Amino acid sequence: MVKTTGSGSRRRRIGRAPMVRRSRAMWLSRRLWRPRLVFWFGALAVGLVSVAFAELADWAQRAFASMRSNDGTGFLVALLVPPLGFALSSFLALRFFPYSQGSGIPQAIAARHFEADGERGILLSLRVAAGKILLTLLGLLSGASIGREGPTVQVGAAIMLAAGRLGGMAHARGLILAGSAAGIAAAFNTPLAGIVFAIEEMGRAYEARTNGLVLSAVVLAGLASLALTGNYTYFGQSDAVVASASEWMLVIACGVVGGGLGALFSAGALALMRRVRVWSKGRAMRVVGIAGACGLLVALIGLASGGATYGTGYEQARSAIEGSPLPPSYFLAKFAAGLASMVSGIPGGIFAPSLSVGAGIGSTIGLVLGLGSGLAATLGMAGYFAGVVQAPMTAFVIILEMTGNQGNVVPIMLASLIGFGTARLVSGSPLYHSLSRNYVADVLRQTRSEREGPAT
Repeated sequence: MVKTTGSGSRRRRIGRAPMVRRSRAMWLSRRLWRPRLVFWFGALAVGLVSVAFAELADWAQRAFASMRSNDGTGFLVALLVPPLGFALSSFLALRFFPYSQGSGIPQAIAARHFEADGERGILLSLRVAAGKILLTLLGLLSGASIGREGPTVQVGAAIMLAAGRLGGMAHARGLILAGSAAGIAAAFNTPLAGIVFAIEEMGRAYEARTNGLVLSAVVLAGLASLALTGNYTYFGQSDAVVASASEWMLVIACGVVGGGLGALFSAGALALMRRVRVWSKGRAMRVVGIAGACGLLVALIGLASGGATYGTGYEQARSAIEGSPLPPSYFLAKFAAGLASMVSGIPGGIFAPSLSVGAGIGSTIGLVLGLGSGLAATLGMAGYFAGVVQAPMTAFVIILEMTGNQGNVVPIMLASLIGFGTARLVSGSPLYHSLSRNYVADVLRQTRSEREGPAT
């Protein structure tokens, strides 16, 4: 007993020695700070990649516009490049970058349902993220009516998930949430919208312990974006405010019409994509053929509209918000081009095209009611976007931040709420969550097949 007590006493004295205390503190410090540093660098990387992606997306749209403007070959470019580009994008996604198709938000939502890293990695790997960027740029270079914001969510989630693995962080669901929020914040320069999007759309079962991860990622990604692009509002500044009874009627009209059309877009996209899945039955050439046919439809719509429906629709939405009315038929043409682009299955998001359709709806309603297009376009965006994604808080915050119009808080909120309510009456299936279930089923089917191995 005496011997044992003496040995324990010596160990306690050694443990209290200054050198041992310092080495233990250094070890504990490395263990504590390494995950944080890796996480911070990951969030900064999301911001930097988002800015680079935005610049490349703008270049791709300008390049397609330049090809179309050529006097000798412009018509052939406008007619042939979209179907060929859509088909190529679909083939590359199937062959080299599976699960990069579509918006990217459903993949990020689906990944949060899995427990195993391998299953999450199928949807959110760095390889898929790289393919998402490249093929979205190819789509914009081909005139597709798509945006980069949804893809940025999948890219941001993939980067943060990879950073978490490198840093030994265990909160995979929180990392996906943080990367998604950072992607939205950096893509639109809308930090509040990134946080609200993470809570409302990405994390229906939001956990309070992820607050720090989400806020830190949004702040760091936002700082990276601000350092490169400066502080800006996505659609410029709008000073139009609701000040009369007729303008409050405009709020209601934009909410009802926008929400109804947004729900029709979602329901139509889900129904058509379901039919495509059943008809193609995983046969690559059928999938590629459908993408090419959708590309031809986008080309014809673009030619009929004088090229107004190609790309994100950012210029048209901004001009409407700044007071220049859009052609009354613009929103119908853009609606059809966006629907065809989504049904094609090529990588690309619907955020920016949906906002452009909403601006067109509002502008047309404003013309009918004899009111200015700036206010009407803003309210139309709120109603339609809330109807498409069925996320009214995200719609309200993102549009408020993108237009910098603090005087329209209540009208934009009301238009978003009415749009959401109308959409729920027309279609009860939220678009992103409905699509995410397909990805969950596909990943489970793939992992089950891999476990069972080839049939003997």
